[in-house]
Amino acid sequence: MKSSVYILGIESSCDETSAAVCCDGKILSNIIASQEIHQQYGGVVPELASRAHLQKIVQVVDAALKKAGIQKSQLSAVSFTQSPGLIGALLVGSGFAKSLALSLNLPLIEVHHMQAHVLSNLIEEPAPRFPFLCLTVSGGHTQIVRCTSPLSMEVLGETVDDAAGEAYDKTAKMLGLPYPGGPLIDAYAEQGDPKRFHFPEPQMPGLSFSFSGVKTSMLYFLQKHRQEDPAFVDTHLNDICASFQHTMISILLQKLKKASIETGIREICIAGGVAANKGLRKELSAMAKRFQWTIHIPSLEYCTDNAAMIAMIGYHKFIEKQFSPLTVTATARGGW
Repeated sequence: MKSSVYILGIESSCDETSAAVCCDGKILSNIIASQEIHQQYGGVVPELASRAHLQKIVQVVDAALKKAGIQKSQLSAVSFTQSPGLIGALLVGSGFAKSLALSLNLPLIEVHHMQAHVLSNLIEEPAPRFPFLCLTVSGGHTQIVRCTSPLSMEVLGETVDDAAGEAYDKTAKMLGLPYPGGPLIDAYAEQGDPKRFHFPEPQMPGLSFSFSGVKTSMLYFLQKHRQEDPAFVDTHLNDICASFQHTMISILLQKLKKASIETGIREICIAGGVAANKGLRKELSAMAKRFQWTIHIPSLEYCTDNAAMIAMIGYHKFIEKQFSPLTVTATARGGW
């Protein structure tokens, strides 16, 4: 009888310390420890993130194993986020993963964070059929990826400047909202008029994205109206958020539509932290009805940084025996 394959996944690319256990492609546990200390600084402080990972990683891994109901001796391999991310944070996760793999004489599997986000769509049923397109939208990346198998992906388009999540957070800061501001913009937008104010959409060739212009437009917009009325933001916050979000979602979905037309692929997924945005999910669902797409939207816990997606891609790499040497190093900006 064939024995089960248990993969431990470790994620530490930014400010989430996470560990998960995958058994034969099914997630048994996904433990995430968030770091609230960054809120008082208005953004993630790399050194504080690294220290928090050091403090939490042992207990998080232990909790993941206990919830999965297994002993570490039952593990088949250890997978970890190798890139991209904050180098100090990545080094904590990679160092722990290498030490554990060495002590247990297990294969070590390096994982690219953005490829893992794409495969977060395989965690829940119904899983997308191959090939599918994935719009991956996070604080550091915005990409459209064609996925033809679990380990075969191609970036069709990506941002040339700011990521969508970065534009959200910087706009929230301009509006005086606390960090992280993206979810707050989404919440205020639900109560506002998306057509009240206009922000120009960049005309980028092909499937490339650009969000710096929207951010700059917001800066000049706020400067002008605050000079005329210091209370302008407080009075029109819902409408400002709704109009900004309308522009951002339009940019994202128009490129996704273009990619679907060019490739002929109607199996559509989203992933990344911004995939938790209610406005984006609603508009994607509406677009899917118009263009007869089959869409897949991960649960909220699999949109933000999590180890379940690291364990998932680790499982598929294990099957293909794509193992890493103990000399592998974490890199802040590793490519595909």
